[in-house]
Amino acid sequence: MKIIIHGGFFSESDTSAQVKIDKQNSLKEICNQGYQYLQNHSALETVVHVVSLLENDPLYNAGTGSQIQSDGKIRMSAALMDGHKLNMSGVINVENIQNPILLAKELSGQDDRFLSGEGANAFAIKHHFPYYNPEIPQRRAEYIEKKNNIPTSTVGCVCIDQNNRIAAATSTGGKGFEIPGRVSDSSTVAGNYANSFCGVSLTGVGEDIINGAMAAKIVTRVTDGMPIEVAFDKTFNELKQIDGFAGAIGIDHNGTIFHQESYPTMVYASFDGKNWDVFD
Repeated sequence: MKIIIHGGFFSESDTSAQVKIDKQNSLKEICNQGYQYLQNHSALETVVHVVSLLENDPLYNAGTGSQIQSDGKIRMSAALMDGHKLNMSGVINVENIQNPILLAKELSGQDDRFLSGEGANAFAIKHHFPYYNPEIPQRRAEYIEKKNNIPTSTVGCVCIDQNNRIAAATSTGGKGFEIPGRVSDSSTVAGNYANSFCGVSLTGVGEDIINGAMAAKIVTRVTDGMPIEVAFDKTFNELKQIDGFAGAIGIDHNGTIFHQESYPTMVYASFDGKNWDVFD
């Protein structure tokens, strides 16, 4: 049983020592809670639980604390992938709920497993997700001042459980100031994918990640026999062709945990039952 989580990248406004310490402590605590939860739950249940905890923490750009789009509204996206059943579900540009990943989980048993915009909003209301405003004062101030930094804090989790089943989940509040209707990588197989061989979650510039089909490509390469480290490295080398901005976390069926980024610093934490690894 192993777990790795990420909380996106540092932005220019995240350079203070205190913010770094806060994120290190937050990620380690949430990762620890996730590992304890994994003892009695499946990988799928665990990634949903962990990403919901990350969504509830205003340090990150997912759920509470999500970025504001160019029209002044917050729209969020999330995806969930059950590597054992090859079942993916998600929501795109959903509004006014606390945990998009829980809505993605609700959709996992439906015939139509991806919903966007008004359809996602209506589904949330129908299934009794309460109204929730995810805005925090910091995001409103950034919007008013039109600070358009590189996206920093998409969140994700990949884990493998005691039955060697892998799952991945990713959630984002978007890049901020985008055109309404823009689709992020987090709700696609480019940003979140898993099968019985590997699971991967990404963060960074969504368009770059989609252009590289990164999560699906890494997982496919591991499935075809490539070591996870080599699969990551080859995929990130291809990203250099477009000077792409991305970071990724993953676990393979052997329990190998790996992470890589094209630019420092992606914030992450992992635990394999014995050893911690937390970004520095």
